[in-house]
Amino acid sequence: MRDFKLVFTGPMGVGKTTAIAAISETAPIATEVVNADTSVAKATTTVGLDFGQVTLDNGDRLRLYGTPGQSRFDFMWKILVRDALGLAILLDNSRPDPMADLAQYLDGFAGALERMPCAIGVSRLPSHPAPTLDDYAQALAARGLVLPLLAVDPRRKDDVVALIETLLMQIEVLDEEAAP
Repeated sequence: MRDFKLVFTGPMGVGKTTAIAAISETAPIATEVVNADTSVAKATTTVGLDFGQVTLDNGDRLRLYGTPGQSRFDFMWKILVRDALGLAILLDNSRPDPMADLAQYLDGFAGALERMPCAIGVSRLPSHPAPTLDDYAQALAARGLVLPLLAVDPRRKDDVVALIETLLMQIEVLDEEAAP
């Protein structure tokens, strides 16, 4: 049995804690406190990390970590991404500037993105159709990045599983390319 570490990141309120809870086999561990940021209508916010786990059919375990969303806790981003095999960036299309959110997390995880797979999940596309997934793809291409983009609802287990499967497929391809 092997353990793999995957990290979920994105702005406060995007659904990182919810996504981990949707698929974790155990009750997720969360470091939630009362939200003091009045710009976001959210009762609590993560200040340390979220943690959950999933056992794969072959017995391997995925350990799922969620970062705090506020940039003032970005020191935790660097700690949590250490030794991770993949990164899932969650974005919320209903936020005031989701493209700026994308840029913030691409910049915040630039070093990690040089060495690990990443997939991007965008929520609330049906109710907020702009920007489109094509707009995100163009923003990534302008940075020289080609990353998978998926429409997700972090409350739906199937959507979160699809995001994780996308990461696992990238990891598998990289492992095959690295094999002698």
